[in-house]
Amino acid sequence: MRALSRLTIIAALIAAATGVFAQGSTITVEHPWARATPSGAKTGAAYMTLDNTTNAADRLTAASSDVAAKVQIHEMATVNGVIQMREIADGLPIPAGGSVALKPGSYHAMLIWLKKPLTTGETFPLTLVFEKAGKISVLVPVRAVGAMEGRPGSMGKMDMK
Repeated sequence: MRALSRLTIIAALIAAATGVFAQGSTITVEHPWARATPSGAKTGAAYMTLDNTTNAADRLTAASSDVAAKVQIHEMATVNGVIQMREIADGLPIPAGGSVALKPGSYHAMLIWLKKPLTTGETFPLTLVFEKAGKISVLVPVRAVGAMEGRPGSMGKMDMK
């Protein structure tokens, strides 16, 4: 019995170290992360991949965190050469058996009215609310200001044009 408890703890630590957080049996949240924000910043963003392991579509309808007054699900797109960001009012669809990436320049969880700066190396809780899967809470690690993806030590690809 004691060995089983140790294995459970070790598995949880490995999952946390790799940035993969699986919740329940329907939606898996992979590699959540956020960029550090400068002092005085009022907004930030959180990114992740949402995997739907069922044969029924779901929808991310809301999010919340104690680091911000409110969290909205946003989409960035270029329309007629102009970058636009808007809240997704009807929620973000997660296809059956599919996944959706929340990443810079695309979908993201917008943290509005930050209560303090997001600091590199810290983590913060984020609760996601799905139409069918319900509430899923994750810890979001904060990466450096210029980070482009959520895996530790990765800066991803940057377009310097």
